[in-house]
Amino acid sequence: MGMTNEVVQDKWTEIAITVNTEALDLAGSIANMVVPYGIYIEDYSALIEETMEIAHIDLIEESLLQKDRSKGIIHIYINPEENPLEAVSFLKERLDECKIEHEITVADCKVEDWQNNWKQYFHPMPIGDKLLIRPVWEEDYNADGRKVLNIEPGLAFGTGAHPTTRLCLETLEKYVKDGSTVLDIGCGSGILSIASLLLGAKNATGVDIDSLAVKTAKENAEKNNFDESRFTVLQGDLSDRVSGKFDIVVANIVADIIMKFNTQVGEFMNDGAVYITGGIIEAREDEVTASFINNGFEIISRSENNGWLVFVLKKS
Repeated sequence: MGMTNEVVQDKWTEIAITVNTEALDLAGSIANMVVPYGIYIEDYSALIEETMEIAHIDLIEESLLQKDRSKGIIHIYINPEENPLEAVSFLKERLDECKIEHEITVADCKVEDWQNNWKQYFHPMPIGDKLLIRPVWEEDYNADGRKVLNIEPGLAFGTGAHPTTRLCLETLEKYVKDGSTVLDIGCGSGILSIASLLLGAKNATGVDIDSLAVKTAKENAEKNNFDESRFTVLQGDLSDRVSGKFDIVVANIVADIIMKFNTQVGEFMNDGAVYITGGIIEAREDEVTASFINNGFEIISRSENNGWLVFVLKKS
């Protein structure tokens, strides 16, 4: 039995984030947004003081004394179905936003070395009733009547494997109609925008704060034969570069940013438009739903997958 366990654990990927000790709490909260099921934090800052209280200093192992006490390390574990690079790009973006100096390693490899290795876990995936997500390096697949979304996520968030992306895709399938116009906030790899176009949307506008995501989203749109007349990508913070009104607004980000966006999104919604939000972990549900109501939204539906929530809203 022991053997099977080892094999399973081996497939999980460890991401280690090293930050200065004073930033550990905030960085820990950010890390918890990536995985709702717990993180492990190494913090040696109070090692000497704590040990002196209970024992003589000589009892501390030499290896512990040599640890850098000005830094802490947060460990998170990504399950085999998810692309660790989504987590890395998310972490990097949020840590930069909070001006936290950091160093991230994936499974003891530098991110660059990892980039090609995770591909072995990412295979064509049917989603909902109409879509098949196909990594561009996979030649052997059967679309089986589904619309094929070709994607190379690179370092941007959005392979379709993460529960929140999958839920958003399944939700879009219910709401996108022929001729819909779509605004995708925090578009990452562009997956939700491109899926909307494949499902019949007239056009989509994606926005991301990260220049790498903007570049990746444009490239992915081209791989699916959508040019700029159908898909526009803007680099910006939430709605600061957006104009016009849309039939569907989708924001698959994190609770804090969604609550900020709730105050802005109304002005970009046509009459009868729906607002789809994802990236929310269950622990944040109460404050996020309160924010929806305070900003004049009514919840039409709530769906859940692995501790992640997606809401569909309309103006009250």
